Amino acid sequence: MPGAMTALSPTGPERLARARSDLRVGLPVVVRDGATRALVAGAETVSAERLSALCEGGGAELALTHRRAETLKIRIYDGDLARLPLSPDTLPRQLGAMIDPAGDLATPMKGPFAAIRGGDATLARAGLALAKSARILPAVVVRPVSAPPPDLTEIAIDQIAPPTPARLARVVDAGLPIEAAVHTRLHVFRPGDGAEEHYAVEVGRPDRKAPVLARLHSACFTGDVLGSLKCDCGAQLSAALHHMAQAGGGILLYLNQEGRGIGLANKMRAYALQDQGFDTVEANHRLGFDDDERDFGLGAAILRQLGVASVRLMTNNPRKVERLTREGIEVAERVPLWVGETRFNHDYLRVKAEKSGHLT
Repeated sequence: MPGAMTALSPTGPERLARARSDLRVGLPVVVRDGATRALVAGAETVSAERLSALCEGGGAELALTHRRAETLKIRIYDGDLARLPLSPDTLPRQLGAMIDPAGDLATPMKGPFAAIRGGDATLARAGLALAKSARILPAVVVRPVSAPPPDLTEIAIDQIAPPTPARLARVVDAGLPIEAAVHTRLHVFRPGDGAEEHYAVEVGRPDRKAPVLARLHSACFTGDVLGSLKCDCGAQLSAALHHMAQAGGGILLYLNQEGRGIGLANKMRAYALQDQGFDTVEANHRLGFDDDERDFGLGAAILRQLGVASVRLMTNNPRKVERLTREGIEVAERVPLWVGETRFNHDYLRVKAEKSGHLT
């Protein structure tokens, strides 16, 4: 019976799913590195009561990515992050001013901040990775603890960012006639770590023995569904599907990595910053994110499951070509896809070329 009970315990990917969910609702989790443990809470979602409990008696820290720290002019001692001590009387509104750039221009004189120098930043770094994975602002409250509450989710640092991505299970596929092509099948893939599902739209009958016309398309609710003119995503989606239909077949991978992998809420925060005069990359950095947080390795994993070894990739993004090649998928040809420019997204497209390396 003990062996049977062990089989019922959560695996690493299942603990990651729990930890993401807990952070999103404001519940702290326990992050472990060997015998060292810390309570980690999302700075965006933690309640006033829980923030007070975490800061009680001193020892709590606020971990920020180096991107957000640079915005706040905080000295960075830990390379990719900065840690600030939190006093026992820290209030949520004070925390909010440090982590959310929405009011930066209205109240630019924040600080001065005295970053923590020395000590191990491993648990703080893992907490930030977990916050990004949960699609909340990348800022966490960290409190070292020797005896954490037993009812909180505990996760080891190697379970937050495992060396290989979670297994993608092929759930179902079915015929789905669409406007671009009547003979289309939709394949649904579900990762084992509780993250978003991803889809493959198979147009026609592409020949797997030859390079398959393919596109890695990241989800864009505003562009794909609402027809936003601030980006070219909806136009690219439609053009790619029609091009595949005209070519006699192709596969479009629809990866649920909204806003370059930061999630819709953070994407809207970036849009609000763009209204203040910042470009796409600058807005992401002020929020604490890198230029692009997406994982194109997911596309390679799906292509392998579909029996595709070589593609003619419809993209302007060299990072997609590089990642597929690194994952063992041959990119026999890059097919440019420049469509959808409007007076509302001209600067956005310019920044993609100048700062993100998109090709023409």
